[in-house]
Amino acid sequence: MKKLSVSLLILFVCAFNLSSQGITTASAYFKSVSEYYASFKDYEADFNITINGKETYGVLSFKAPNFIRLDYSKPANQVICYNGDMLTMYLPDSSAVLQQQAKSGGSAQGLALMSRYYTVAYETGQAPVPLDSTSDEMVVKFILHSKGGEAFRYIKLAVNPETKLIRRLEAVTPGGISFVFNFLAYRINTGISENRFIYDAPSSANNLNNFLFTE
Repeated sequence: MKKLSVSLLILFVCAFNLSSQGITTASAYFKSVSEYYASFKDYEADFNITINGKETYGVLSFKAPNFIRLDYSKPANQVICYNGDMLTMYLPDSSAVLQQQAKSGGSAQGLALMSRYYTVAYETGQAPVPLDSTSDEMVVKFILHSKGGEAFRYIKLAVNPETKLIRRLEAVTPGGISFVFNFLAYRINTGISENRFIYDAPSSANNLNNFLFTE
């Protein structure tokens, strides 16, 4: 489960540099959202992630082109850090450090892959609708359907039409496992240093290298 979660984060944080300006077609809106995010030098956002009803939360940091770090408040002290070359996960509950060499082609390649393997459409139309049945927050909703054989059967995106930022992302596997990411309180272009993405795990933790399957 954690492996799927991390892979999804890499795909969407690196690949989804997103936002938009008044558009008619879903593909054009989606492209302009992508171009807006691609203009960011860095950003931070509060996040919560729900996987089949289990919630975690913390702060996400991103620096172009593909540096990512997640500092969790729940579970406390858990860290996921990607420096463009090495993915590191610190799991305090297991006192374990997981590392994987994982080079990325950057956001442009990620967006090309999304366009190749998923079709983009409005879920409910271009007009903003409530985020969910219990919310007054208005968003534009997209749905991306797999063209076949992908890790996720479909992906849903909710974009704030005023800020043009992703508010919620939901991905569902062919087996029905649901990943829901909520992003709040974005801080954009604050000058995050690359040193932010250097993580030294506790020396007492057990190390496991190359924990993800590679092609």
